[in-house]
Amino acid sequence: MKIGTIVSGTDALEMIPKLSQLGFECFEIAFWQRTPASDISELFKMIKEKADNEGVFISAVSLASNPMIKSNGTEDALYCIQNIIDNAYILGSSLFTGFTGRLVGRPLEESLPMYKKIWGELLLRAESKGMRIAFQTCLMEGTWNSGDWNIAINHDAWELMFNELNSDNLGLEWEPCHQIIQLIDPIPQLRKWAYKIFSIHGKDATIAWDVIKEHGIYSPIEWAWHRTPFFGDSNWTDFISILRKNKYNGHILVEGFHDPIYRDELEWSGQLSALNHLKRCRGGDIVAI
Repeated sequence: MKIGTIVSGTDALEMIPKLSQLGFECFEIAFWQRTPASDISELFKMIKEKADNEGVFISAVSLASNPMIKSNGTEDALYCIQNIIDNAYILGSSLFTGFTGRLVGRPLEESLPMYKKIWGELLLRAESKGMRIAFQTCLMEGTWNSGDWNIAINHDAWELMFNELNSDNLGLEWEPCHQIIQLIDPIPQLRKWAYKIFSIHGKDATIAWDVIKEHGIYSPIEWAWHRTPFFGDSNWTDFISILRKNKYNGHILVEGFHDPIYRDELEWSGQLSALNHLKRCRGGDIVAI
């Protein structure tokens, strides 16, 4: 189980050598809404060369987009996803991750027919290329009744999604943060859904229970924060033990740039602390005698 981080596709050539020297073992290449060029094969070749030179690898390629709405450039989003699926082999990666998309401002169930159509076709394309698809579990400030980006927000949504599309090649890119800030205990959820988890985002959360007990969850006082692993509430040793017990063969990618304290000039100090913490939680270096 390798520990890595997420880097922007536009910064990957610069960041991979720097971060590899700090001990990050793998990388997820991430794009926001669309890829930077119609033909990404050349970019992927250069990224792969950098990774090979540093002795690291690319665990997944991600695109954060909403392919369900035309006002956000549906055709562009779908083309970019197809383009990534078709070219990910260049990176040596067999996993695409991203948001499901969602009908903006509508109850979650109303997105399911379009989800089935769009992702059913993308899943067939991915399977023909030896690829798997994993949906990020980020709320993106959405709820069951309304949202902008994603329907894969919690256990109940996953039940609906996997009933619509039942495939061993369709799963989750899970992270505890988005469950904790819904006041969901991630441990029983992880035990139940481990078989569907293809990748882990290393992001934690802190809940201020004293604030909740005094003010509740609808006051103006903040009661939850996204945190970098090591600074949050979770026991990552337990998470990793559950994953190992369930024969998880993916990796953990630290998701930075969310911690309210370890940010700006402290960003990479925080991510490096997370890297070393997660390595200890997995049992340190893997040795054989």
